[in-house]
Amino acid sequence: MLVFKVLASMLLFAAPAACATAWEPSPALVRQLAPNGRLRAAINLGNPVLAQQAPGSGELRGVSVALARELGRRLRLPVDFRPYDAAGKVVAALARDEWDIAFLAIDPLRAEGVTFTHPYVVIEGAYLVPAGSPLQANEEVDRPGVRVAVGKGSAYDLFLTRELKHARRVEAPSSAEALEWFLRDRLEAAAGVRQPLAVFAGDHPGLRMLPGSFMAIHQAMAVSKGRGADARDLNPFIEELKASGWIARELAASGQADAAVAGPMPVY
Repeated sequence: MLVFKVLASMLLFAAPAACATAWEPSPALVRQLAPNGRLRAAINLGNPVLAQQAPGSGELRGVSVALARELGRRLRLPVDFRPYDAAGKVVAALARDEWDIAFLAIDPLRAEGVTFTHPYVVIEGAYLVPAGSPLQANEEVDRPGVRVAVGKGSAYDLFLTRELKHARRVEAPSSAEALEWFLRDRLEAAAGVRQPLAVFAGDHPGLRMLPGSFMAIHQAMAVSKGRGADARDLNPFIEELKASGWIARELAASGQADAAVAGPMPVY
């Protein structure tokens, strides 16, 4: 009898999870997110952890591309992809009403124009330096005479704008160009997302990464504040995909299995 009661209790508490349904948007939210009947998704190709483009076909892939497609499926709307080569250009395109949703790092400056969902991926901001550099730790970068190459308007650029007191940022149009400027102008450091910096360092033996990271970059979906919709209405969608392992599977499918899925957050 005791075993029966224990089993019955387990089934009772398991029932809600077993019967849980996938998130479905309200008709009002669909209209607010995509008033033109198509979901325009801005894709930042400047962050290869989140999105990549096939050299030959130009096909887009990556976790942010998959997220846009899945959201379009839930909204029952076709998705139009709007690729950009830098996050700063995605933000600038907001004023021209070029997209309905975007995939951006959470930042207080950006939050003036958009609302953010909960984060779905967390990546690291790191430094790259010449192999013979005297710089050995992240905190040593902020000193007079140090020039740091950054992609203009990127999450780490916005962060370093607030944090660096002595070192000088050198803003390139994109993260990829920042690395070119770093080499061309013999700058003391380059800042960026850890994974592409590590790949670049591997291709250039005269470079090395500083250990650790100088910031955590929380990636989220963003919606314009002028749209009427609030990105926080998509939090149940984001949390469902994190909890089910969907985000982790999409990261692995695009070759980014070492990227960290953001931790769970409560949905109110």
